[in-house]
Amino acid sequence: MTQFNTPTDSTPSETPTTNVETQSGTPNATQQQNSDLGNNVDMSEVGKFTQLANQWWDKQGPFATLHEINPLRLNWIEENVIRYMGTGLTGKTVLDVGCGGGILTESMARRGADATGVDLGIENLQAATVHAEQTGLTDRLRYKHIAIEQLAAEQPESYDVVTCMEMLEHVPDPSQIVQACFDLLKPGGVCVLSTINRNPKSYLFAIIGAEYVLGLLDRGTHDYAKFITPAELDKMAINAGFNRQDLIGLHYNPITKRYWLAQNVDVNYMMAVVKPAE
Repeated sequence: MTQFNTPTDSTPSETPTTNVETQSGTPNATQQQNSDLGNNVDMSEVGKFTQLANQWWDKQGPFATLHEINPLRLNWIEENVIRYMGTGLTGKTVLDVGCGGGILTESMARRGADATGVDLGIENLQAATVHAEQTGLTDRLRYKHIAIEQLAAEQPESYDVVTCMEMLEHVPDPSQIVQACFDLLKPGGVCVLSTINRNPKSYLFAIIGAEYVLGLLDRGTHDYAKFITPAELDKMAINAGFNRQDLIGLHYNPITKRYWLAQNVDVNYMMAVVKPAE
């Protein structure tokens, strides 16, 4: 059985139209280049996902894998929220960093969370907002187009739960993102991060296998040099102030087309960390 990486749920980012807050005025393509987005953004990485923005909610399209793994991710997130906070997502304020088209953000809102998604891809946020309106979730679901570091400076300790899925390997300095996640959490809050390990196996499965053999991802989606080992992510989390609590791997069998979670973290993995209570 083999493991393969999945299309990223994110672009290092925040929000769009109708129910979308932007940093300055009406969202447009030019605004994405605005220096207000900060220096921890690679617009070529953002563009990999905005060019597919109209297909975020096509469950047979380029983001099909994200739809397939979403229940696994959602359940693991809520399990950790229950474990470390006593109750599930219902009533929690949740921030999804690099939310893309809102697949995970919307599912957390369906679980009863007051959910906010942030992304730097305007087109992604537009797709997320339209879908939220179609499904009637706008009362507890909103999107913001803002750099996460700026949001942390403006609204520190505002969220019970923060998620950042498959985004860290797409930004110049992932440690800044981890620090911002810490700053945005209330004391005692839970943060769940996911990314790709860096080793020969992950190169074989996440790049050669997923991008060139199976075609699960467009070629060039990932840069092996940006992959992050669990030890490196653990160090970033500890330096930010977190206590590391749990680690799990995401696996895929291309023959059965089945995904599951297991202790092996050689390729894709998720890490749950907790902000110490005051």
